[in-house]
Amino acid sequence: MKQKSFVDLLRIRVPLLLGVLILCLFMSANAFAVPVANASVRAAHAAPGAGNVDVFVDGNKALTNFAYGTVSDYVSVPAGTHTLKVAPTGKGVGAAVITQSVNVTAGDFYTIAAVGTKATGFGLQAFTDDNSLGGAAAKVRVYHLSPNAGPVNVSVGGKQVITNLNYKNASGYLPVPAGTSTFNVTAVQAKATVPVQATLKAGTVNSVFAIGLYKQTPALQFVVKTVAGAKQPA
Repeated sequence: MKQKSFVDLLRIRVPLLLGVLILCLFMSANAFAVPVANASVRAAHAAPGAGNVDVFVDGNKALTNFAYGTVSDYVSVPAGTHTLKVAPTGKGVGAAVITQSVNVTAGDFYTIAAVGTKATGFGLQAFTDDNSLGGAAAKVRVYHLSPNAGPVNVSVGGKQVITNLNYKNASGYLPVPAGTSTFNVTAVQAKATVPVQATLKAGTVNSVFAIGLYKQTPALQFVVKTVAGAKQPA
């Protein structure tokens, strides 16, 4: 039998060795890959007339039968840009009434609210949240998501603490003592005041969502969502 020459052996073994080397490098890179950091995201359904909905993130169903007036808990979402679609419950992603891209940053907290009406069209409004307490016993933030209430003022203990907060905007964070407080929310144009009473626990961040329609259906209401205060991730 004719023996293979040294050159022939190189022709066979060099590609084989290169293949093994590439495979080893690929496996090593995956073994030491750093996991993608996450953001914390919650959803709020503040779109009167939209009914119960399913929420899809990048084509995958994230929330099912999500009811108007509901605020979800925070969930971890990979940082980056995501496509959100909102469809009537059970109709599938192809029936989405909202399609919108949202970018989230690792370590941050977000509230993404479904807003609008059938007449104006539905959409999403994203807010960056701050659930750190600092030196406050508790904190309160107001989200104005009522389409027809106009700008609102908020006072507590006889002192006005929020002025001319417009639709699809959120206030800053108000440091408040623990205990029961009454927040008087005044629709500036209508000159109508609605008292909102809340019992605030020490160490909490409290979100007050103004949703619904002033003197229409569904009626104006206030939804309070409370989370434990935390140090904002770096």
